Amino acid sequence: MDDDLAFRAELKQCILSAVDKDEPVGGLSDDEPWFGPGSRLELDSLDALQISMAIQKSYGVRMPDSKDTRRALASLSSLAEHLRRQRPA
Repeated sequence: MDDDLAFRAELKQCILSAVDKDEPVGGLSDDEPWFGPGSRLELDSLDALQISMAIQKSYGVRMPDSKDTRRALASLSSLAEHLRRQRPA
């Protein structure tokens, strides 16, 4: 469980750094949307590209432009789950 929390914290910092944003006031919940209505981060397609590049560099997972990638980039929880399934052993 501690490994999961540490991984999510590391991943959150990677994402925020990639898009050059500070964590919103009150923190960023694991299921909070990153894109679209209701997103406090207000990310756009350029941010998605920057996140994809950071993920490939940090975790060795390619994030091609696809429906799966868009679903993975919806929130911290969805990205963490995607990376668990895709990361090289």
